[in-house]
Amino acid sequence: MDDPDDAAVWRIDDERSLVVTTDFFTPVVDTPYEYGAIAAANSLSDIYAMGAEPFLALNIAAFPPDLPAEFLSEILRGGAEKAKEAGAVVAGGHTVQDKEPKYGLIALGFVHPDKLMTKSGARPGDVLVLSKPLGFGTISTAIKQSKASLEDMHEVIDWMSRLNKGAAILANEFGVRGATDVTGFSLLGHAWELASASNVGLRLEWEKIPFTNNAKHYAEQYIFPGGASDNRLFYQSHIDFKRSFEEYEEMLLFDPQTSGGLLLSVPPGLVNAMQERAKEIDQPLWVIGEVVEGDHIEVF
Repeated sequence: MDDPDDAAVWRIDDERSLVVTTDFFTPVVDTPYEYGAIAAANSLSDIYAMGAEPFLALNIAAFPPDLPAEFLSEILRGGAEKAKEAGAVVAGGHTVQDKEPKYGLIALGFVHPDKLMTKSGARPGDVLVLSKPLGFGTISTAIKQSKASLEDMHEVIDWMSRLNKGAAILANEFGVRGATDVTGFSLLGHAWELASASNVGLRLEWEKIPFTNNAKHYAEQYIFPGGASDNRLFYQSHIDFKRSFEEYEEMLLFDPQTSGGLLLSVPPGLVNAMQERAKEIDQPLWVIGEVVEGDHIEVF
């Protein structure tokens, strides 16, 4: 239960450790099925961030009593089908009444004790690799404000619904030991957790960081969830912006992500081979920086 890792780990024997986590949240999109799928993918992400393979899940949900039954079934169907895609079984769960819908999973996975990934596993010289683009928070907020185009909405739903399964497979194959998923604390927040736990510094290159197609368009209008400002306030003392950035550009790096990608700390000699293997399994990967000696995150 080392802070600030993404899940609890219980070593069963020399071959298996049990990884346990839970996550749930209010709707980020208007369509029930996609909401269920995104919430499930997000819940399973912490399993993948620890290098584990999910095998069992339980629904955890709160629904208003006047919510139509077909909405409830579509949310649960979205979660169940996403769990099935991950190779996990949803074995029931628990539901209570609440004024606002909430849904997610309790998720369990197995990992070999020697292949566990943690936030304390990054080492100077490692290369930082990201498996999904950024911009989910700003576009999700634009959707809620009815300002997002249909194309942008479909793009962000597709990304948020994607499992981090492929990235976890690659990390396992190439012996990655330092990792985290990028979710509510933003890229910089989760990157700082990785750096702090590993007692290292990080260097990120703005031009290499991927964003969804029109994330910058909405960011320029300062369409952000409230958590972006909270993240900036909490983490900015650990961040050195090494050149002049527009405020919206900085805020994009503090933007909370729902079901974001994995941030992996990859030994430098393995990056090219990992990228080639990623193409074979259709898993996007972006090299966005490096691990260095130090105690800050520098953004160039």
